[in-house]
Amino acid sequence: MKDFAGTPGTITGFVLRIAQFMFAAGSIASMATTSSFYNFTAFCYLIAAMGLQVIWSLSLALMDAYALAKKRVLHNSILVSLFVIGDWVTATLSLAAASASAGITILYFHDIGDCTIVAECFKYQLAVSLAFLSWLTVFPSFLIMLLLLGF
Repeated sequence: MKDFAGTPGTITGFVLRIAQFMFAAGSIASMATTSSFYNFTAFCYLIAAMGLQVIWSLSLALMDAYALAKKRVLHNSILVSLFVIGDWVTATLSLAAASASAGITILYFHDIGDCTIVAECFKYQLAVSLAFLSWLTVFPSFLIMLLLLGF
């Protein structure tokens, strides 16, 4: 298997995983600090999807850190297959949750004008933005793993 940027056990792969973790954790933190996110199913779905993203990205970041410390590259075909499937699932869930939450945010807070607390509206928008940023870092990881699986 080829060793290129973003593969498991490289510094760029580690940075991608940390970025995924930070954006997903930020999205959860922003959403959880609001007083009524649980009234919207899409927001609950966003927290669940970002929670899965946090767990997945942190565990893979720890694997990358271990591989970097031991100076090994994680190119086992079975392991890469697992990474492809996991990245595909988390990328799909992240995009779906971010899109659903963005739709609810626009509908309720811009079209209907039901947002009476400006700080809370900003937190919803921030959580959705961070969820999209998390997806933007997961999708390249998925593509890199899929490409690596082909080699």
